[in-house]
Amino acid sequence: MGAAEWLMVLGASIFILVLAVSAYWEADIRWLHFFQAWMYAATLALGLRRNRWGYFIGMSAAGLWDYANIFATSFFWNGLQQVPLWIHTGQLARPDLLIAVPAWFSNLLVIIGCAWGYSRLEEKRASDAAEFLVCFALTTGFFAADMAIFQPRYLGLFPRMLHPHLPF
Repeated sequence: MGAAEWLMVLGASIFILVLAVSAYWEADIRWLHFFQAWMYAATLALGLRRNRWGYFIGMSAAGLWDYANIFATSFFWNGLQQVPLWIHTGQLARPDLLIAVPAWFSNLLVIIGCAWGYSRLEEKRASDAAEFLVCFALTTGFFAADMAIFQPRYLGLFPRMLHPHLPF
């Protein structure tokens, strides 16, 4: 297993752990996070076999999550604000917000690992760009369906992702 695969495994594993901890803290998002974790499991199952679809799923799922948390929500920014407060006071007032920081960076590791893994594939096809777009649409659709079924209150993220802004 090369460095790209290690980044993918490390990032996906940390993010799945973050999803589990978050679901433990907040019972009403358990099913949402359970099914969201399957996108990362699929990334690992396929990506570790050097299958382009695993790389495409990983870049899509992690990319969408990181993008949304920079431009459509304040979750990551609020988590970052907890770091100096925690350092200054020694008290962690909002671990539910701080968890966004390792979640964001773990998704970044997935993106880098998948992009790096894909770049090392010997056989690239002209259709890969179209296949990536299809995969992005399907991954996003899966995530939206997961939200619609288990937490429709989060569907408002999608219009905000189409009209991005920095949420501070």
